[in-house]
Amino acid sequence: MSLTPSIPRRALKHTRAIHVEAFVRDDGLWDIDAHVTDTKPFDLSLPSGNLPAGAPLHSLWLRLTLDREFVVVDIEANSEAVPYPGYCNTIGPDYKKLIGLSLVKGFRHALKERIGGALGCTHLTELAQILPTAALQAFGGEVNRPNVSDPLAEQKRPPQLDRCHALRSEGAVVAKYYPKWAISPPSAVDSQSNLSNQAISFN
Repeated sequence: MSLTPSIPRRALKHTRAIHVEAFVRDDGLWDIDAHVTDTKPFDLSLPSGNLPAGAPLHSLWLRLTLDREFVVVDIEANSEAVPYPGYCNTIGPDYKKLIGLSLVKGFRHALKERIGGALGCTHLTELAQILPTAALQAFGGEVNRPNVSDPLAEQKRPPQLDRCHALRSEGAVVAKYYPKWAISPPSAVDSQSNLSNQAISFN
């Protein structure tokens, strides 16, 4: 267990499980399949009826199909278990509004504008918000892998930089493992120019 043991006795009230898988397709595109479930360890009385213990309150699926620039080219949403059947599960087609967005350039801001709040399903939208980092984790190596036929490929700034505390440009990790992109690089490399030209924003 990665957390310290809890001192007080605890009673389980709710379990949310999120599962994400990433696939390279044979047509050169990428798929990100995401699934979220909410369950209770006890029977739950809902306006729409009784939900037995362990049965999913939510079982929601989202598939984003991406090109090699992390742009959404297709999307599928499916709500197979919801608290208000016939209502919650009618919003899936609206997630097609995300087609054309880049997962690495302003995705979360555009997501809220197009499908946030009452424009979408709260839980599907929350699920979509975690997919940019999952996509970079899955496919960053595909993008950053040097291509001998493209002399500019190795000049591209790694997209994971400045996305967390450890990988900040002024930090020790970048200085050690990515010195070319450090704020104070060891030689006369114009890192400031590269930083401004390769900005990535999930927000």
